[in-house]
Amino acid sequence: MDTLNMRIGGKGEPAVLLLHGLGATGAVWDHFAVQLDRRVLVPDLPGHGPSAPLPHYSFATLAEAVARALPDGGPLVVAGHSLGGVLALELASDRYDVEVAGVLALGVKVEWSQDDLNRAASFAAKPPRVFETLADAEQAYLKVSGLLGIAPTDPAGLRETEGGWRLALDPAAFGLGAPDMPALLAGARCPVVLAAGENDPMSRPEQLRALDADAVTLAGLGHNAHVEDPAAVRALLKRFGV
Repeated sequence: MDTLNMRIGGKGEPAVLLLHGLGATGAVWDHFAVQLDRRVLVPDLPGHGPSAPLPHYSFATLAEAVARALPDGGPLVVAGHSLGGVLALELASDRYDVEVAGVLALGVKVEWSQDDLNRAASFAAKPPRVFETLADAEQAYLKVSGLLGIAPTDPAGLRETEGGWRLALDPAAFGLGAPDMPALLAGARCPVVLAAGENDPMSRPEQLRALDADAVTLAGLGHNAHVEDPAAVRALLKRFGV
């Protein structure tokens, strides 16, 4: 049976579903979520934090796991960062029986070289690395999630194991491959906002504009713009009446 950890709080519709990126946990949205005066749903994606791993990772299997864990209710506005942005677009199709009223896809990596894909596949094939000290594991968590210097480690992102500490992240999740962004955008059944930080090395604003001329550039921000400046990213949700 699937076990997906989900934080639910607040009141007001439409609810907002917040999807984190690869290597992080739902805690990455903590300072963002408190700015939303409505019901907020924040899962830890499969293979992250306390959520159970999947036997096979694809954008579809991840989206299915999230969809199954959602409480019954009205429409959702979905904000996703990086991998979470891809999953937000997946959910916005008509394949998951989820009513999505709007999608904010933030910091999605849309261009993948063969080297990028090979490196990700190599990570996916390796067993979890064990660190002798908790401090070393915390540093590794922050590096993998891109949060070094801008956020604390989420303790749920680490696991004590024989010989020390490891990341809770299932390495197999790295094997997702590249998303088909044109198809995802074409298949979305709701308004979509693409956005990236001006200084995001993974999701260049010009790459997003090649997909959508109205893609938003967030001045002075990097890959984790929702952590660096929650208010700037939160303002984009107002386009969906949130």
